[in-house]
Amino acid sequence: MAQTAPARRPSRSGAERPSPASVEILDIAFHRADLSNPKGRTKAERDRHRAELKVVRSAATVIRLLQAETRRFRRPPLTDFERALIARRFGEGTLDRSLTRVGRAVDRIRGLQRDSERAVHHAAGADELGVEVRRFYGRMASHVREIDADLARLKQLDRFREDRPRLDPNAPTLVVAGFPNVGKSSLVARLSSAHPKVADYPFTTLAIAVGHADLGFDRWQVLDTPGVLGRSHRANPAEAEARTAVERAASVVLFVLDPTPGAEPPLEEQEELLARWKRELPGRPILEVETKADLFRRPGSERLHVSSATGEGLDELWERIRGIWSSMPRPERLPEEEDAPEDEERPRAGAYRGRHAAR
Repeated sequence: MAQTAPARRPSRSGAERPSPASVEILDIAFHRADLSNPKGRTKAERDRHRAELKVVRSAATVIRLLQAETRRFRRPPLTDFERALIARRFGEGTLDRSLTRVGRAVDRIRGLQRDSERAVHHAAGADELGVEVRRFYGRMASHVREIDADLARLKQLDRFREDRPRLDPNAPTLVVAGFPNVGKSSLVARLSSAHPKVADYPFTTLAIAVGHADLGFDRWQVLDTPGVLGRSHRANPAEAEARTAVERAASVVLFVLDPTPGAEPPLEEQEELLARWKRELPGRPILEVETKADLFRRPGSERLHVSSATGEGLDELWERIRGIWSSMPRPERLPEEEDAPEDEERPRAGAYRGRHAAR
């Protein structure tokens, strides 16, 4: 079916803005229902079939469009990491509540359809058929309008999800984390296929980005995360995403520190964040590296020194990552995704052939 442009309506300022999702869904459903052209030996028979078809077609179209709004979160199902990102940004349970309300509306429309089919079947004459169809349209429209806020929220959540990388839960993941402007993105660019934006000012990375790197037989996902500022209770959305990646996606965390004199924040503050993460994330493999080795090497430091500019230390870095990974127990591999059978209700064969309704 050809896609139609979203209906628009003028705002108070005179500019056009998209109409609620219910307007578009109902417009499509009622238009499809009006296209019915049933056959029958008499006018009375054609009127009844037209009324039946209007009920069935409009309900089927609305149900299909509503299910399309929820299916994107179920097939393939969201990963644990995606769910955690959504929950941290929009609130725990926000997605499930909207999915539940849309699903409840679908169930109500199905029940309403069954009741209306029976009423149409027993209606006497064109006028009564028209009354039953209009009553069905009104009640169905009410159910759809009640979930406008949920449909809008699902679209917002889907846009948010589409702007974030979809990770393979079965692949090992290296999460590169640390304060802003310590060299994370440059390091990610040298370690993987990612091409993050690199600049000499903080907060260049505003959202998670992913690249890939082959390490022996393993294909690693390498995540570049926004910089964190060490604020445990005042994290902005970008910092919250970085923390979520460390907590929910990382096989190994690569914590990057900038030891150069005059680094902002100073190394002492970076060390404080590292120590806090070690306390709060016990058992999480955290590999510490000091960057910008081509500019400065801190005397006496036992950490690995690397340089994204020259490539110094990168081979040894991968060897250390390999060593950590080889010593870790392997998680149980998740089963491959399978498409679930379609859940859409199809018109029943038999009883009402031809099906559509009187205007």
